[in-house]
Amino acid sequence: MSFKDSKVAIIGAGNVGSTTAYSIINQGLCEEVVLIDVNKDKAFAEALDMAHSVYFMNRNIKVHAGDYRDCTDADIVIITASAPMPKNSTSRLEMLAPSMKIMKSIVNSIMDSGFNGILLVISNPVDIMTYYAWKISGLPARQVIGSGTNLDSARLCCELAKLYDLDAKSVSAFVCGEHGDSEFVVWNSATIGGKKIDDVMQDNAPRTGSATKQSLLKMTAQSGWEIFSRKGNTCYGIAASATSIVKSILFNENQIYPVSVNVDGVYGLQGVFLSVPTIIDKTGAKEIVEIKLQPDEEEALQKSAAVLKSFYKELEM
Repeated sequence: MSFKDSKVAIIGAGNVGSTTAYSIINQGLCEEVVLIDVNKDKAFAEALDMAHSVYFMNRNIKVHAGDYRDCTDADIVIITASAPMPKNSTSRLEMLAPSMKIMKSIVNSIMDSGFNGILLVISNPVDIMTYYAWKISGLPARQVIGSGTNLDSARLCCELAKLYDLDAKSVSAFVCGEHGDSEFVVWNSATIGGKKIDDVMQDNAPRTGSATKQSLLKMTAQSGWEIFSRKGNTCYGIAASATSIVKSILFNENQIYPVSVNVDGVYGLQGVFLSVPTIIDKTGAKEIVEIKLQPDEEEALQKSAAVLKSFYKELEM
């Protein structure tokens, strides 16, 4: 893989898949982007629309619709396709049964092409689907990554930045565990401009107002539903999150993101996919960063792991 000839295939040309493709193209991250969808007309139309936009971009990128044969030489395959969210649902885990069938078909088709790159899973419930994709694919664990709580962490940073009228990139805070109800914030390592969050909140009481750690976590966990319930999908945030991961892989950036990876032997966990800070490079999940957790954070991580592992027995391999 090199910057010159890199290729990304995206499975699913819906809102998330198409927005992710456009985000990657807009940043000029690779030489070729392929959209693959069961609805071939939709994939063709989205790809053609984006191909026209390349005229105004900084890099000439080949954009086209394709099929699973295009995964053969792809550096990264992004899986965005999943079952629709059940009506009135507030839990991503309710998507497990229908999404499982879709994921099995997709991953088998990808692997039948001879693919040996990095799988990036966005499909919900993302932690379980990432574990499932890893098991089906037979790829080394480091080559299978879920988007996890990368977006949740960004949402938290945005909320904290809003409180103190700052650029969100001045905030460093990780949401970890399940991308869902059992996620938690590693407050012990969270900082704003290098200053501990506890000190910032205390020293700036008028601006902190009624905000608490609990309310900030609740707001972070619910923000996706706030968007989904009003417009029927979330696409821009997750597309940008996926693009950041793609960029760290293709450019070998060694960025640290809280993504869903195989946690096996660190944090006292064995064989579970959930989000922890991870160094991402050209090989995929290069290394997990083990942060010192407070007792309540350790308990929350173990709870998240237990919730996710309880569903593994339901997966059809």
